[in-house]
Amino acid sequence: MPFSSHPAAHNSSTSGACLRVGRRLLATLGLAIGLCAAAPDLDHMQSLAVARYGAEAGESVAAWRRMLGEARALDDTEKLSRVNAFFNRRIRFEDDIVIWKQADYWATPMETLGRGAGDCEDFSIAKYISLRLLDIPAEKLRLVYVRARIGAADSTITQAHMVLSFFDTPAAEPLVLDNLISEIRPASRRPDLFPVFSFNNEGLWVGGTSASSADPTTRLSRWRDVLERMRSEGSQ
Repeated sequence: MPFSSHPAAHNSSTSGACLRVGRRLLATLGLAIGLCAAAPDLDHMQSLAVARYGAEAGESVAAWRRMLGEARALDDTEKLSRVNAFFNRRIRFEDDIVIWKQADYWATPMETLGRGAGDCEDFSIAKYISLRLLDIPAEKLRLVYVRARIGAADSTITQAHMVLSFFDTPAAEPLVLDNLISEIRPASRRPDLFPVFSFNNEGLWVGGTSASSADPTTRLSRWRDVLERMRSEGSQ
């Protein structure tokens, strides 16, 4: 299958090198930031959404909070389903240049809910943060930067894309949460996706087809910026 296994399941020298690269990049970028170390101030976040984007944005944040409250007692599989469906149904896909007048902008969940729109990174980040707030450990989740095949199975055309993966156990086949497909599928049923690198709050893993097609340092500097903005918004 295209997706590599969880880092804890790797024992090859190549994967060890990837982990070392990840640790060096994390140290350089200062990304070892503990998500949800303090209780999030979601009241402040909702008020800020209203102030920045209007009453409708406040309602979107309120709906997100209700979803989190309803999902808290569910098992991990149901949490994944609730979070994935919430964002796939509520947020429309749009390019950053249209939403933010920038070529590549990674939005916080509040910003995505406030605009009611986002691209693949924004969907993945919002789902990741939501699942972390639902107490799913970071080691079970990874944001995965991929090349997604376009067209028929024999097509050689790909485009940059991001999804969220979930590992029930370190050796388990990951489940893929994607804004383009409503169904959560195991990686073996996503042969159209070819990982380049993946990351979460605790590490960076470089592997897959070709790391040269994306710069992890640049990409993860945006991740650091997202985490810093979330702190100011109250969601960390």
